[in-house]
Amino acid sequence: MGRTFTESARRTQIVQGAIEVLAEVGYAKTSFAKIAKQAGLSSTGMISYHFAGKDDLMREVAAEVMRVSQAYMLPRIEQAEGNRGRLRAYIEANIELLAVYPKHLAALLEVLPNTRGDDPSWDGYHDSLHTVMDIQQQRMEEAQKLGEFREFDAWVMVTAIRGAIDAVVMRWHAEPHLDVAPLARELADLFDRATIREP
Repeated sequence: MGRTFTESARRTQIVQGAIEVLAEVGYAKTSFAKIAKQAGLSSTGMISYHFAGKDDLMREVAAEVMRVSQAYMLPRIEQAEGNRGRLRAYIEANIELLAVYPKHLAALLEVLPNTRGDDPSWDGYHDSLHTVMDIQQQRMEEAQKLGEFREFDAWVMVTAIRGAIDAVVMRWHAEPHLDVAPLARELADLFDRATIREP
């Protein structure tokens, strides 16, 4: 049985409150009491009604960050011209998220280190990350077949790009006032030079 509109709205309100609290005080200090206060709820019982516990709520926070990220990034990537343009859009959009949704990304960076790698309930989130990288790898291989990209191991390149993006994200997490736009352009230029087939 699906959730009612009111139940869905309340869950959204709680998740948004959790994102705000995580971004402000970090995972260890995030409590249902603080989330309830941030979300304007009368008691923590409202959270317990909608979520089985802190882990359940944190999974929904991660899922919400993924939804927001994809909604921002995918149109930009799909509208870009050619494989070079889509690669640039992918890199820049990933990093621009830090400026567009700073609290969402900060919350995610608090949640992920505190998840148990052997917990199967997180499989969906990790699978979605692998899917994004798999799609990126497939696109690179297609661009190689078309002669737009030079020959290289597509998995290695995708992994290098992901690692470079994640490094910018971690630096931003330590320096929240960092201007990430120049870093996004620099990385996009770097990987454009690394992938393009010379005439």
